[in-house]
Parts: sequence; structure tokens; C-alpha cells
Amino acid sequence: MSDLLRAPAEIKYAEELDWLESVDDNPKPFSWRLSPKMIRLFVLGSERSDGLDREIAQKWFGDRSLVERSIVTLASDRGLLLIGDPGTGKSWLAELLAAAISRNSTLVVQGTAGTTEDHIKYSWNVSMVIAKGQSRESMIPSPIMTAMETGAIGRFEELTRSTSDVQDALISILSEKYVSVPELDSDSIVFAKPGFSIIATANSRDRGVNDLSSALKRRFNFVRIPVVTNKKSEAEIVRFRTEELLRRHQIELEVPPTLLDVLLQSFADLRASASAAGSDDEKLESALSTAEQIGVLEDAILHGNFFGERALTARALASSLVGSLARREPEDLAILNKYLHGVVEPRSKEEGGSWPEFLEGGRDAIATLS
Repeated sequence: MSDLLRAPAEIKYAEELDWLESVDDNPKPFSWRLSPKMIRLFVLGSERSDGLDREIAQKWFGDRSLVERSIVTLASDRGLLLIGDPGTGKSWLAELLAAAISRNSTLVVQGTAGTTEDHIKYSWNVSMVIAKGQSRESMIPSPIMTAMETGAIGRFEELTRSTSDVQDALISILSEKYVSVPELDSDSIVFAKPGFSIIATANSRDRGVNDLSSALKRRFNFVRIPVVTNKKSEAEIVRFRTEELLRRHQIELEVPPTLLDVLLQSFADLRASASAAGSDDEKLESALSTAEQIGVLEDAILHGNFFGERALTARALASSLVGSLARREPEDLAILNKYLHGVVEPRSKEEGGSWPEFLEGGRDAIATLS
């Protein structure tokens, strides 16, 4: 695993999944590798009341009922659609569920404007077709078709970014559970095996790009993933992801709790300002998600490790925040400048601590970008 830039969940947590499978005596739907109870434990972590001989770490931070409803949906005839704002952990939850259920989270189709029906059904190996004609051997199955043939979980990222033709093709797969291959005279139907299902994700900010048809909506159970607003939960997510980064880069560095509080409070302030804004021009283009907080912190840590004193500073954190969130010029810079003068400056005078250095770092970053 050390030679992979980013190992999928089934490889990253292989030892843990093997252990859970070895002690799992609960009923399992279809060909699932773990029971629903053990899948929930794998995703949300164990508690003392679970009576396990070892601790299972929490990997996704969110409401327990959302995870349970997602698992139940995958055991039914419907697909699962995880919908929410950017950075709410939809894709990560989908990956964890696929890894726990079928030990393969890599059967993924990425929805874009260029995604075609071939991407979710099949295409052909042109050289083999020329040499031997069209056959099952010369057919290249899509990740979704592979999931059907193996009874696994297929994933479809950013469903609403794909065109209506692609979405319509998905309807027949979800309802009929087979794909017809009219080019073949025999063996021309690929049937889904028990255990097959689809987890799709959709960005709620993409509403109106390619809206889902009512027919496709009926074939999905919707699970809405909310933005994490609880400061304690958000701190746990940021800390969990940051520790992963430090291990990957073999960086020995402690994130001071005071600086983590500064980061969390800054995002909370900016979210409140965005909610009170009267127009989009008064809001940052950023979604101000937890994922973006993690990105800001990672950037500041890496900068300090490579170019600083191998320590996280408030100045580097402010510089990273401005650099990450200022996507439009001059609009976003003006919003961040207003925040520094109207909120951070008074707070630095009243509370002191890391805020004065954070204020100075933010001002310098804005001056550099202006």
C-alpha cells in the first residue's frame, strides 16, 4: 500500500475488513462480504457496547441514521443517491460502503458533459473486432456492467452532470437489471447478479444543470448529506484527514488546538456572512465546506514543513485561507478583506492569542494578490 498515492478503502483498511468478516456471524444480504451491522461499524466506528475485541476507528463523520438508511437502500431493489453540497463526504461514504459490501470500490463512472452511454454500458476493442468480429471477448464492459456481472456495487459520481441520454440508459439498468447487446447474435444479454446496486452522488449546487427525470428519481432512494455545522464533529473530521496527510508525507507535526479553533471559527464566521448576504456577489464563490477547511490546513502544514520552520503558524494558516478561498478577483478578495477588518481585527484586540498573527498573515496575503 505504501507505493500507492491513494489506496482505495478496501486496500487501505484490508486488515480491518478481514477481521470484521472473520467475526461476523450476522445475516448478510446476497453476496455481501459483511452484514449491515458490521458495515455500519466499519463506517462509523465501534463503541464499547458493541462487544468487539478490538476498536474500529470512525471513518465517516455524520448522522448514524443516514448511514443506516444508505445500507438498507442497497439491500433493496433501488439505487442509492447521495445528494448534498460540495465537500460533505458523499463520495467518501460511497467508497466506504462499496468497500465493505463487495470489497471493490473502484467500479466508478465519473459523470461529466462528455460521459456517454458507452461509459455505463460497454464499448468495443476495435483491433479485436477487426480481427475476429464482435464477440463477448472483444467487448469492453463498463464499470457498471462489471458490477452487474460480479454482483458488486457500481458507483456513479456527479450524476446530474451527465446528459439526459446517459441518465435514460441508467433507468433500464436500475429497473430491468440487465443490459442488452444487440450487436451479438448469441449471449446478447448481460444479467445482473444478486448484490448488484448503484451508489450515485449528486451536487445540490448543480441543480438545473441536468435535472433528473421523474422516472430516474423513482429508481433511487435519496439520502441528503447535510453540511457539518457542529464544531466538535467538524474538528474531528479535519483532525482525522490531517493525520492521514501527515502519515502519508511522514511529517511529525502537532496541530496546535488553538490554531484548529482559529480555522474552525474563521469558516463559521464566513458561513454566517454568506447566509446573511443579500446577493451572490456578496458571497464567496467557495462552498466553505469541511473539505475546503481540510485543504486550507493541509496547504499551511505542507508550506510550513517545506519552506518554513517545520511548524504550523497562524500566519501560514491565514495565507493558505486567503489563497484557497479567493477564486474571483476582486470580489472574493474584497469579501475576505472586509472579514479581516470587520471581524478578525476586533477579535485580535479583544482575545489576542493567535488572532493578531492570523490577521497580519491575512492582510499580507490579500496585498500580494491584489
